[in-house]
Amino acid sequence: MRRAALSLALLPLFTGCVTVDPDIAITSNVTDWRDEIIYQIMIDRFEDGDVNNNFNVDYRKEASYHGGDWQGLINRLDYIESLGVTALWISPVVRNVENDAGFASYHGYWTQDFLRVNPHFGDLNKLRELVEACHARGIKVILDIVTNHVGQLFYYDINRNGLPDVVFHGGGGPGPGSQTPDQPNPLRRSSEWDPEYDTRGVQGYTSLGENGLAPLVWMQQPDINRTPPNPIGFYNDDWYNRRGRVTVWEDNGQFYYDECRANGADHDACERYRFYRVREQEMLGDFPGGLKDLNTLNPETRQGLIEVFQYWIEAADFDGFRIDTLKHQEHEFFDEFAPAMRNFAASLGKKNFFMFGEAFDANDELLGSYTHGQGVDSVFYFSAKYWIFDGIFGQGGATRGAQELFEQRNAPLTLCADGVTWKRDLESCDPTKLVEVPRYNNLPKTNGPVDEQGAGLTSQQLLVNFIDNHDVPRFLFLYPNPAKLRAALIYLLMTDGIPCIYYGTEQDFSGGPDPSNREDMWVSDFKTSGETFKHIQKLIRIRKENVALRRGGMRFAWTTSHTGSEPDAGLMAFERIYGNEVVLVMINTREAPAQSAFGAEIMPTSFGPNALLEDIFNDGVTQTTDANGRLNVAVPPLSARVFRRAR
Repeated sequence: MRRAALSLALLPLFTGCVTVDPDIAITSNVTDWRDEIIYQIMIDRFEDGDVNNNFNVDYRKEASYHGGDWQGLINRLDYIESLGVTALWISPVVRNVENDAGFASYHGYWTQDFLRVNPHFGDLNKLRELVEACHARGIKVILDIVTNHVGQLFYYDINRNGLPDVVFHGGGGPGPGSQTPDQPNPLRRSSEWDPEYDTRGVQGYTSLGENGLAPLVWMQQPDINRTPPNPIGFYNDDWYNRRGRVTVWEDNGQFYYDECRANGADHDACERYRFYRVREQEMLGDFPGGLKDLNTLNPETRQGLIEVFQYWIEAADFDGFRIDTLKHQEHEFFDEFAPAMRNFAASLGKKNFFMFGEAFDANDELLGSYTHGQGVDSVFYFSAKYWIFDGIFGQGGATRGAQELFEQRNAPLTLCADGVTWKRDLESCDPTKLVEVPRYNNLPKTNGPVDEQGAGLTSQQLLVNFIDNHDVPRFLFLYPNPAKLRAALIYLLMTDGIPCIYYGTEQDFSGGPDPSNREDMWVSDFKTSGETFKHIQKLIRIRKENVALRRGGMRFAWTTSHTGSEPDAGLMAFERIYGNEVVLVMINTREAPAQSAFGAEIMPTSFGPNALLEDIFNDGVTQTTDANGRLNVAVPPLSARVFRRAR
């Protein structure tokens, strides 16, 4: 344990108003991150524990502040502990632009000051009290951070009149039934707060033509906290990409492909061009809504971000970071940022500091790419969210998809290694540097997460699985069947990786897209008697009692392409193996009984012949393998059988 002291390296960026209390204890709290169950909390929507910070609160509006705070979370730690989760991921703590275009910053992603706390939630001492209270109960705390952008603190003065204009261009086209040739152009809207992407940088122009890069005008609106950012280094035009907002995403990049083919290039070349142009916008463009994209290719910007987030490790003793909008930054940034965080945490005596990022995409290659080199330790596993939790449990797809995703995740990928980073541009790569690697890094990071013996853990072992989160409609909004949700939760808490539960899932919350999926938790009265709450409690208890379910490798024993009336339709079975311990998980993903027999084939297991097994999900019901170590059992609809050797 080390007492924190303010790093001298941070001083150039500080305003002089922020210091680190030398009496804050820096602690190590994690034995093995695979043992943890993460619980995601949006602070403003969880519990209101201090009415004194309830300013600009409006419960009637989904997009306003509602009054939740850190004291409220402290007050509800008994509830969290009773559920069984072991780590909290809390929404960002930094000061934000108060509101913008009728929406409030209750979520925390509109940074204005990287070094001060959001007063809606409490002060720095209250934040520290929260972390200390969690640590006293063995609960770890992960901080949500944003390295990609700041809030809407400036506008592009395109017409150079010193005002943030919204301009309409064109005549709107001819009206219905009109034959006039005098209004040929459609009407277009252009906002100087949030102009469309321009690869050259947002250009200034008037009716007389373009006149170079549009100036940035920094706002001075202290009433809504829209003022230049802190630390002072971030108040610098060169620290921003200045290209306008992203308008083309992966799923609508057909525009660039068609443009390429129209110029005579072949399919493969145009696919590469489409990918490059989409990724260019995703990485260099402002996030829609006017969130200004930081130029993290600038070494000074990188250093500024490194210093402010090192400060938060030291200021409040966090155990890890969840990093927002990961795919909107270049890989090389995280090859520098992530080691700087790990090494700084280690210098304070904090071991097992953990970083996972949000790359909002189901492209396994893209997700995995951020884990290579010395990048982040892990990512939110969106591939499983869409392929498995939605595709299989929600929509009734074939369970073979889960095995295919698992095999794809472990299949080799050809990359170019330049000794520092991993690159996807293979055409310009020296052939001697082409290497095959798994999609997700299978090498431990320096000063990265380790197991109980001190051996390094890999990104393959640390993927963060989820069903619900704050950016996607809740499962029960898309598939209004609580039994389906409970079946999906079995997979979440028994598959490999680290499970993450979004607050309210245990209360059967069913909100639609943002902001409806960010419900007030207090409307549930924090009941512990509901079926889904008890179901999660039970699954967590089983996971904690069986090391193979936490740390074991994974082998699929049975999946199927059947989705009809076949005996094994909807059946998924996999084994978790850790040393001599084996746990077999059989899940029926559909609403009819399933069994493992299909014709003469019966499911093989690793238990061996005539092994007596107990079903730990169904109160110790026993089953015996046959002389060949196989098992043929029925699995109830939307439920499971979970076997280990009888004890």
